Amino acid sequence: MTPVLQSYAQDTWQDGDGPAKPLLDAATGEPVALLPATGPDPAAMLDHARRTGGPALRALTFTQRAAILKDLSKHLRDHLDEFAGLSTRTGATRRDTAVDVDGGIATLAVYAGKAARELPDAAILPDGEIEPLAKGGTFAGRHILAPRLGAAVQINAYNFPVWGMLEKFAPAFLAGMPSVVKAAGETAYLTELVVRRIAESGLLPEGALSLLCADPAGLLDALSPQDTLSFTGSAATALALRTHPVVAGQAVPFNAEADSLNCSILGPDVTPDDPEFELFVDQLVTEMTVKAGQKCTAIRRAFIPTGLADATAAAVAERLGRVVVGHPGHADVDMGPVVSLAQRDEVRDAVARLAADGRVVFGDPARVDTIAADSERGAFLSPILLRCDDVEASAPHEVEAFGPVSTLLPYDDLESVADAAARGRGSLAGSIVTADHESARVLVESLAPWHGRLLVLNRDDAGESTGHGVAMPQLVHGGPGRAGGGEELGGLRALHHYLRRTAVQGHSDFLAGLA
Repeated sequence: MTPVLQSYAQDTWQDGDGPAKPLLDAATGEPVALLPATGPDPAAMLDHARRTGGPALRALTFTQRAAILKDLSKHLRDHLDEFAGLSTRTGATRRDTAVDVDGGIATLAVYAGKAARELPDAAILPDGEIEPLAKGGTFAGRHILAPRLGAAVQINAYNFPVWGMLEKFAPAFLAGMPSVVKAAGETAYLTELVVRRIAESGLLPEGALSLLCADPAGLLDALSPQDTLSFTGSAATALALRTHPVVAGQAVPFNAEADSLNCSILGPDVTPDDPEFELFVDQLVTEMTVKAGQKCTAIRRAFIPTGLADATAAAVAERLGRVVVGHPGHADVDMGPVVSLAQRDEVRDAVARLAADGRVVFGDPARVDTIAADSERGAFLSPILLRCDDVEASAPHEVEAFGPVSTLLPYDDLESVADAAARGRGSLAGSIVTADHESARVLVESLAPWHGRLLVLNRDDAGESTGHGVAMPQLVHGGPGRAGGGEELGGLRALHHYLRRTAVQGHSDFLAGLA
């Protein structure tokens, strides 16, 4: 019997109601779980988080919260095999699962370690030095960061059902705010399993974590000025959330991380015989195929010097020809399906729009050979490489195919490629693959205003590089414009979304005691 997902509210597992939507195995099309139309009352969930979870967390110091996160990461790591088994049904290979599940658990550990080392054993965080405000030295001011008194509402995307939750939960928990998580529908069954194991651990204070596995109707209406809202998903949905009357009218702190047209640039100094050429090709193929290209940081636009266009297209096509597509649980498979048949259709439509300004040079969006799986019952796609010789064409800079798709774009000089990259109107991540430090410097200066993160990759750092698409907890994850305009991760600065900066004036001795 197919299980019906439950929500975790008021520290109990509760059934939903209404017509249930079947959630299908991405590779086989078989039902995995049923998602109810409605869940517990969102207002009641938020009230419990504020009244029970908030006070319990604020009673702990940063050091105590860090210790809990450390224990939680260890507890979840003990369940990795269970999580990995279910992750396969989302279309994830074991390599894909390492990014999502292993990566999410590792994020908890990183935040626990940084907080234990860098934050005080206190409940509030001084921000900056004491500022004298009078000549006698007795009256001064300083800023403090204190946890907000509401709940941290987190709306997540389907492509990272574990990492997407944990990378938001970790800084909110450390800051002293309870989390109310809205799981993405298509992969909610994996999020639910992880929350079950968290709840069973008994490590969290009551009210510290809630999970909604249902339609979020009413959730935004119940927000207050002390709550926060974080979102990962499309730019269109981010706009709708940002302009919601309650979010806008009550100035609810809002952070969005949206999909973007990320780029990689091969430097003009590179030749096909250089290690950087191979690094560029390998990275592009990796970003196209990990999680079947369903990453908000994946490379959508690959800029190459005009003189290397043919050589690059041939090299990438040769590498893509070795990619084995099929059931993600099969040991020989490199790339599994996208999350659903509906998502496959969306990718095919986007490829058609991209092809109108260019041409497909590898792959067929209508068919793919698979192993250990039916290519039609599962949501399988071939990796698709396009080439557009007009860097000024519109589609590559406007259309995102959220799947194993990228477009090669030849450029003439550094100025033109910087301008072309900016036409994406804001990106989460960009790469510059070059051995020439001056070219890298020029591009970093040009691209920085439009990117949340830039990777400069060459033969000297490649051995230790974490790659273009991996969002590290120590560094900012977010970007301007189309990418949402927000920031997640970035080390302990991520806590600032959940803390209120307040100026305190008083006697200098009193202010010193706040440290």
